[in-house]
Amino acid sequence: MKPPWKILMATPLFFLLTLHTLASPAYDHQPGTRRSKGQVCIGCVLVVSVIEQLAQVHNSTVQTSMERLCSYLPEKLFLKTTCYLVVSIFGPDIIKLLKADVNADVVCHTLEFCKQDPGQPLCHLYPLPKESWKLTLEKARQIVKKSPTLTYSRSGSDICSLPFLAKICQRIKLAIQNSLPFKDVDSDKYSVFPTLRGSHWRGRDCNDSNKMAYPGRRPDNWDTHQDSNCNGIWGVDPKDGIPYEKKFCEGSQPRGIILLGDSAGAHFHIPPDWITASQMSLKSFFNLPTALTNELDWPQLSGTTGFLDSTSRVKENSIYLRLRKRNHCNHRDYQNISRNGASSQSLERFIESLSRNQLLDQPAIVIYAMIGNDVCNGKIDPVPGMTTPEKLYSKVMETLQYLDSHLPNGSHVILYGLPDGTFLWDNLHSRYHPLGQLNKDVTYAHLYSFLSCLQVSPCHGWMSSNKTLRTLTSERAEQLSITLKKIATSQKFTNFNLFYMDFDFQEITEEWQKSGGQLCQLIEPVDGFHPSEVALQLLADRFWKKVQLQWPQVLGKENPFNLQIEQVFGDQGGH
Repeated sequence: MKPPWKILMATPLFFLLTLHTLASPAYDHQPGTRRSKGQVCIGCVLVVSVIEQLAQVHNSTVQTSMERLCSYLPEKLFLKTTCYLVVSIFGPDIIKLLKADVNADVVCHTLEFCKQDPGQPLCHLYPLPKESWKLTLEKARQIVKKSPTLTYSRSGSDICSLPFLAKICQRIKLAIQNSLPFKDVDSDKYSVFPTLRGSHWRGRDCNDSNKMAYPGRRPDNWDTHQDSNCNGIWGVDPKDGIPYEKKFCEGSQPRGIILLGDSAGAHFHIPPDWITASQMSLKSFFNLPTALTNELDWPQLSGTTGFLDSTSRVKENSIYLRLRKRNHCNHRDYQNISRNGASSQSLERFIESLSRNQLLDQPAIVIYAMIGNDVCNGKIDPVPGMTTPEKLYSKVMETLQYLDSHLPNGSHVILYGLPDGTFLWDNLHSRYHPLGQLNKDVTYAHLYSFLSCLQVSPCHGWMSSNKTLRTLTSERAEQLSITLKKIATSQKFTNFNLFYMDFDFQEITEEWQKSGGQLCQLIEPVDGFHPSEVALQLLADRFWKKVQLQWPQVLGKENPFNLQIEQVFGDQGGH
């Protein structure tokens, strides 16, 4: 029989399934049990670290710091309630252990959220205790040996087996795994709901009861009576009887933007103030429910399909917003078909979520940007798990053939090369991670080692102290980029033109440094791996300038009626 607390926690934890099973970048290829154990361990160490540091920052007791952390969480998804419940269960043990002056690694191993499997190395984030690890752990276990919490399961993986959650759980899991909106009444692959693969990921549906009305389609009868393509332009000009869609958009070469990407394209992001005690406040977790139901991705702020104002000091626009500015008839025509952990080998699992009808829809610009996971994995020896040039060639050709059978004629496809990720270790390894800034005790080298030990590193090949391994990873990335370039220069397709573009992160870093920026600002501070929002905006700017210079036909014409569209339709219904 399950303990009562587990039943109570089932509902809120269910909403965190995306965090537990799908939000982790680059883990699609990792064994499920090991991945789950590793994530549970990381979660415990992070939470206990924050509790300990909150007590330090506010000169309070551990009990008070736990209550403070819970008070910061929003009520949505029962996050605050769940926090207080967990504190009531595990709090007494955490208090006893932290009073004994042990660190978060020892706490989590003692409470069995972290485990050292036989024959495996000891995984730890913080420096080891001065006493032997075995002795320290034995003493800690004596402190909580009579605790009833040690008999409880540490896994939430059976939440979906609860009868009252099974059906909706399965629907949400399928929606995320297939990259389709959870809430889509008319099944046209577009939604009015923002998260759970809704309008943060693809243009907002303007009529969720009519599957023939969606962003990106050619207007039905020039949208005389209703908006069929959701660009906010419809009706008839009373002055001359000409439909507005015909007057403003005919011949303007409308087109959409579609990204086939991974966690970088989806903009995987964990805000630093979620784990930085000195910065934490009531405002810190305001967006937590949104982030959790978006798999910890922020596509609405991404460099390719973002539509919200940037939160960084760089005010460059996304590629979608630039296309919209160029031609307001492109309003809402974006699709971010990205997944955490996606690679050339796994794209076939969700590419069918792409929405384009060859007969009914406008052409599209498709960016293929699998920039990491073909060389990145968390295995102890990551090299055998890397995609070979031969396998890449085969899978990319399958993808392109699929696109040729679905994209309207006049579309364009751009293959993005892979970056050289050696700059990660070179520029971050000696810097303090947000968790280590308060006490100067955790560097990125410590984080990388911890993740690799647990075999949940997003990229052991580049996030490693082993220079030979980092070099091998970069060499394979270069081989795959050469393969993509070969495909782009040798293959022809019926319905789209094919191009190749290098992932010029080196150029971005040089420009950023010249402007006074620091290289560390281009990398996500919490995971130490993904490009930051600043980097994504700079990459979008670089992309746009290169396309304008080399292939201007890809972007279409500037619409001379943009001002009139604004005068008549304002923000065109927003996003």
